[in-house]
Amino acid sequence: MDLHLSNKVIIVTGGAKGIGKGIAQVLAKEGAIPVIVGHSEADNLITVNEIVAAGGQAWQVLAELSDPIAAGNAVAAIVAKYQRIDGLVNNAGYNDGVGLETGDYERFMKSLHNNLVHYYMMAHHALPALKASKGAILNITSKTAETGQGNTSAYAAANGGRNALTREWAVELLKYGIRVNAIVVAECWTPAYERWIKTLAEPEAKLSEICSKIPLENRMTTAEEIANAVAFLLSDASSHTTGQIIHVDGGYVHLDRALANA
Repeated sequence: MDLHLSNKVIIVTGGAKGIGKGIAQVLAKEGAIPVIVGHSEADNLITVNEIVAAGGQAWQVLAELSDPIAAGNAVAAIVAKYQRIDGLVNNAGYNDGVGLETGDYERFMKSLHNNLVHYYMMAHHALPALKASKGAILNITSKTAETGQGNTSAYAAANGGRNALTREWAVELLKYGIRVNAIVVAECWTPAYERWIKTLAEPEAKLSEICSKIPLENRMTTAEEIANAVAFLLSDASSHTTGQIIHVDGGYVHLDRALANA
Protein backbone atom coordinates (compact mmCIF):
# COMPACT_ATOMS: atom_id res chain seq x y z
CA MET A 1 0.00 0.00 0.00
CA ASP A 2 1.30 3.44 -0.94
CA LEU A 3 0.90 5.55 2.19
CA HIS A 4 1.65 8.76 0.24
CA LEU A 5 4.35 9.79 2.71
CA SER A 6 6.95 10.60 0.06
CA ASN A 7 8.94 13.73 1.01
CA LYS A 8 6.70 14.41 4.01
CA VAL A 9 8.69 16.10 6.77
CA ILE A 10 7.92 14.33 10.02
CA ILE A 11 9.44 15.17 13.39
CA VAL A 12 10.32 12.20 15.59
CA THR A 13 11.37 13.13 19.12
CA GLY A 14 13.72 10.61 20.68
CA GLY A 15 14.18 9.18 17.21
CA ALA A 16 17.80 8.07 17.64
CA LYS A 17 17.17 4.90 19.63
CA GLY A 18 14.64 2.22 20.46
CA ILE A 19 11.06 2.75 19.35
CA GLY A 20 11.87 6.20 17.99
CA LYS A 21 14.62 4.80 15.80
CA GLY A 22 12.26 2.13 14.50
CA ILE A 23 9.74 4.84 13.65
CA ALA A 24 12.33 6.97 11.84
CA GLN A 25 13.54 3.98 9.83
CA VAL A 26 10.05 2.89 8.74
CA LEU A 27 9.06 6.44 7.81
CA ALA A 28 12.21 6.76 5.70
CA LYS A 29 11.43 3.47 3.94
CA GLU A 30 8.03 4.95 3.09
CA GLY A 31 9.78 7.90 1.47
CA ALA A 32 9.23 10.41 4.26
CA ILE A 33 11.93 12.65 5.72
CA PRO A 34 12.14 11.90 9.45
CA VAL A 35 13.72 14.69 11.46
CA ILE A 36 15.16 13.28 14.66
CA VAL A 37 15.03 15.60 17.65
CA GLY A 38 17.11 14.35 20.56
CA HIS A 39 19.61 15.28 23.23
CA SER A 40 22.64 13.44 21.80
CA GLU A 41 23.92 14.71 18.47
CA ALA A 42 26.19 11.69 18.14
CA ASP A 43 23.27 9.28 18.56
CA ASN A 44 21.08 11.36 16.27
CA LEU A 45 23.72 11.31 13.53
CA ILE A 46 24.25 7.55 13.80
CA THR A 47 20.60 6.95 12.96
CA VAL A 48 20.51 9.65 10.27
CA ASN A 49 23.59 8.16 8.61
CA GLU A 50 22.13 4.65 8.73
CA ILE A 51 18.95 5.88 7.05
CA VAL A 52 20.90 7.74 4.35
CA ALA A 53 23.14 4.72 3.76
CA ALA A 54 20.00 2.64 3.20
CA GLY A 55 18.84 5.08 0.52
CA GLY A 56 16.51 7.25 2.59
CA GLN A 57 16.41 10.87 3.68
CA ALA A 58 16.72 12.14 7.25
CA TRP A 59 17.93 15.07 9.31
CA GLN A 60 18.51 15.79 12.99
CA VAL A 61 18.22 18.61 15.50
CA LEU A 62 20.02 18.64 18.82
CA ALA A 63 17.64 19.53 21.65
CA GLU A 64 17.30 18.78 25.36
CA LEU A 65 13.52 18.60 25.44
CA SER A 66 13.25 18.78 29.22
CA ASP A 67 14.03 22.48 28.64
CA PRO A 68 10.76 24.08 27.44
CA ILE A 69 12.63 26.60 25.29
CA ALA A 70 14.35 23.82 23.32
CA ALA A 71 11.14 22.70 21.61
CA GLY A 72 10.56 26.09 20.02
CA ASN A 73 14.13 26.30 18.83
CA ALA A 74 13.98 22.80 17.34
CA VAL A 75 10.77 23.50 15.43
CA ALA A 76 12.14 26.81 14.17
CA ALA A 77 15.25 25.06 12.83
CA ILE A 78 13.14 22.47 11.01
CA VAL A 79 10.86 25.06 9.44
CA ALA A 80 13.89 27.11 8.38
CA LYS A 81 15.36 24.09 6.57
CA TYR A 82 12.25 22.57 5.00
CA GLN A 83 9.64 25.37 5.08
CA ARG A 84 7.08 22.78 6.19
CA ILE A 85 6.15 20.16 8.78
CA ASP A 86 3.76 17.39 7.79
CA GLY A 87 3.72 15.33 10.95
CA LEU A 88 4.83 15.20 14.57
CA VAL A 89 5.62 12.03 16.48
CA ASN A 90 5.96 12.73 20.20
CA ASN A 91 7.98 9.80 21.47
CA ALA A 92 10.85 10.93 23.71
CA GLY A 93 10.75 9.91 27.36
CA TYR A 94 11.68 7.17 29.79
CA ASN A 95 10.41 5.39 32.86
CA ASP A 96 12.40 7.01 35.64
CA GLY A 97 10.88 5.19 38.61
CA VAL A 98 9.64 8.19 40.60
CA GLY A 99 7.22 6.54 43.00
CA LEU A 100 4.82 7.82 45.65
CA GLU A 101 6.54 6.50 48.75
CA THR A 102 10.10 7.08 47.59
CA GLY A 103 9.66 10.13 45.37
CA ASP A 104 9.54 13.85 46.08
CA TYR A 105 8.25 17.07 44.52
CA GLU A 106 11.43 17.94 42.65
CA ARG A 107 11.83 14.52 41.02
CA PHE A 108 8.12 14.30 40.23
CA MET A 109 8.13 17.65 38.44
CA LYS A 110 11.38 16.83 36.65
CA SER A 111 9.80 13.61 35.38
CA LEU A 112 6.79 15.48 34.03
CA HIS A 113 9.16 17.74 32.08
CA ASN A 114 11.06 14.71 30.80
CA ASN A 115 7.95 12.78 29.82
CA LEU A 116 4.96 15.08 29.24
CA VAL A 117 5.59 18.82 29.04
CA HIS A 118 7.63 18.59 25.83
CA TYR A 119 4.74 16.75 24.13
CA TYR A 120 2.71 19.93 24.61
CA MET A 121 5.58 22.27 23.73
CA MET A 122 6.46 20.44 20.49
CA ALA A 123 2.83 20.40 19.36
CA HIS A 124 2.34 24.03 20.34
CA HIS A 125 5.31 25.25 18.32
CA ALA A 126 4.70 22.93 15.35
CA LEU A 127 1.02 23.84 15.09
CA PRO A 128 1.31 26.74 12.61
CA ALA A 129 3.21 24.51 10.16
CA LEU A 130 0.84 21.59 10.76
CA LYS A 131 -2.15 23.84 10.06
CA ALA A 132 -0.58 24.85 6.75
CA SER A 133 0.01 21.23 5.72
CA LYS A 134 -3.07 19.69 7.37
CA GLY A 135 -0.61 17.39 9.05
CA ALA A 136 -1.05 14.82 11.78
CA ILE A 137 0.15 14.27 15.33
CA LEU A 138 0.96 10.88 16.83
CA ASN A 139 1.68 10.48 20.54
CA ILE A 140 3.50 7.42 21.85
CA THR A 141 2.19 6.46 25.29
CA SER A 142 2.60 3.61 27.78
CA LYS A 143 0.35 0.99 29.35
CA THR A 144 1.39 2.29 32.78
CA ALA A 145 -1.37 4.91 32.59
CA GLU A 146 -3.97 2.14 32.43
CA THR A 147 -2.48 -0.82 34.26
CA GLY A 148 -0.22 0.81 36.83
CA GLN A 149 3.18 -0.70 37.47
CA GLY A 150 4.27 0.26 40.95
CA ASN A 151 6.87 2.83 41.99
CA THR A 152 6.37 4.91 38.86
CA SER A 153 3.83 7.58 39.79
CA ALA A 154 5.38 10.29 37.66
CA TYR A 155 5.71 8.21 34.51
CA ALA A 156 2.19 6.83 34.88
CA ALA A 157 0.85 10.36 35.38
CA ALA A 158 2.75 11.60 32.33
CA ASN A 159 1.28 8.87 30.18
CA GLY A 160 -2.20 9.54 31.47
CA GLY A 161 -1.56 13.12 30.39
CA ARG A 162 -0.40 12.00 26.96
CA ASN A 163 -3.63 10.04 26.49
CA ALA A 164 -5.74 12.98 27.64
CA LEU A 165 -3.89 15.42 25.37
CA THR A 166 -4.47 13.10 22.42
CA ARG A 167 -8.24 13.35 22.83
CA GLU A 168 -8.17 17.05 23.71
CA TRP A 169 -6.05 17.99 20.70
CA ALA A 170 -8.16 15.84 18.39
CA VAL A 171 -11.15 17.96 19.39
CA GLU A 172 -9.38 21.32 19.31
CA LEU A 173 -7.77 20.69 15.92
CA LEU A 174 -10.80 19.31 14.09
CA LYS A 175 -11.39 22.68 12.49
CA TYR A 176 -7.95 22.55 10.88
CA GLY A 177 -8.28 19.00 9.58
CA ILE A 178 -5.38 17.91 11.79
CA ARG A 179 -5.73 14.35 13.05
CA VAL A 180 -4.33 13.34 16.45
CA ASN A 181 -3.93 9.75 17.60
CA ALA A 182 -1.87 7.76 20.09
CA ILE A 183 -0.25 4.36 20.21
CA VAL A 184 0.05 2.64 23.56
CA VAL A 185 3.15 0.52 24.06
CA ALA A 186 3.22 -2.36 26.53
CA GLU A 187 6.09 -4.85 26.35
CA CYS A 188 8.29 -3.80 23.41
CA TRP A 189 11.79 -5.15 22.83
CA THR A 190 14.32 -2.33 22.63
CA PRO A 191 17.99 -1.93 23.63
CA ALA A 192 16.85 -0.14 26.80
CA TYR A 193 14.52 -3.02 27.67
CA GLU A 194 17.33 -5.50 27.06
CA ARG A 195 19.65 -3.54 29.38
CA TRP A 196 16.97 -3.56 32.09
CA ILE A 197 16.38 -7.29 31.80
CA LYS A 198 20.09 -7.94 32.16
CA THR A 199 20.14 -6.13 35.53
CA LEU A 200 17.89 -8.81 37.03
CA ALA A 201 19.11 -11.89 38.85
CA GLU A 202 17.68 -14.34 36.31
CA PRO A 203 17.12 -12.29 33.14
CA GLU A 204 16.18 -15.14 30.82
CA ALA A 205 13.65 -16.55 33.28
CA LYS A 206 12.11 -13.10 33.81
CA LEU A 207 11.88 -12.46 30.07
CA SER A 208 10.22 -15.83 29.57
CA GLU A 209 7.74 -15.03 32.33
CA ILE A 210 6.86 -11.66 30.75
CA CYS A 211 6.43 -13.16 27.29
CA SER A 212 4.20 -15.89 28.69
CA LYS A 213 1.70 -13.19 29.69
CA ILE A 214 1.47 -11.62 26.22
CA PRO A 215 -1.56 -13.31 24.64
CA LEU A 216 -0.63 -13.06 20.96
CA GLU A 217 2.24 -15.42 20.19
CA ASN A 218 3.78 -15.09 23.68
CA ARG A 219 6.41 -12.63 22.46
CA MET A 220 7.44 -9.02 22.80
CA THR A 221 6.20 -6.37 20.40
CA THR A 222 8.92 -5.12 18.05
CA ALA A 223 9.81 -1.49 17.42
CA GLU A 224 9.01 -2.07 13.75
CA GLU A 225 5.46 -3.16 14.61
CA ILE A 226 4.96 0.07 16.56
CA ALA A 227 6.50 2.01 13.67
CA ASN A 228 4.23 0.40 11.06
CA ALA A 229 1.19 1.55 13.02
CA VAL A 230 2.68 5.04 13.33
CA ALA A 231 3.23 5.28 9.58
CA PHE A 232 -0.36 4.24 8.92
CA LEU A 233 -1.80 6.76 11.38
CA LEU A 234 0.28 9.58 9.90
CA SER A 235 -0.77 8.71 6.37
CA ASP A 236 -3.74 9.40 4.12
CA ALA A 237 -4.70 5.75 4.54
CA SER A 238 -6.08 6.68 7.98
CA SER A 239 -7.73 9.87 6.75
CA HIS A 240 -10.86 9.48 8.92
CA THR A 241 -9.14 8.30 12.10
CA THR A 242 -8.66 10.79 14.92
CA GLY A 243 -8.82 10.88 18.70
CA GLN A 244 -7.95 7.19 18.91
CA ILE A 245 -5.74 5.53 21.51
CA ILE A 246 -4.59 2.34 19.84
CA HIS A 247 -2.83 -0.51 21.64
CA VAL A 248 -0.13 -2.28 19.65
CA ASP A 249 0.68 -4.79 22.35
CA GLY A 250 -0.29 -8.33 21.37
CA GLY A 251 -3.42 -8.03 23.49
CA TYR A 252 -1.45 -7.44 26.68
CA VAL A 253 -3.63 -4.71 28.18
CA HIS A 254 -7.14 -5.77 27.21
CA LEU A 255 -7.18 -9.51 26.68
CA ASP A 256 -7.34 -11.99 29.53
CA ARG A 257 -3.70 -12.92 30.12
CA ALA A 258 -4.82 -16.38 31.13
CA LEU A 259 -5.31 -16.90 27.40
CA ALA A 260 -1.55 -16.81 26.97
CA ASN A 261 -1.21 -20.10 28.80
CA ALA A 262 -4.31 -21.75 27.38
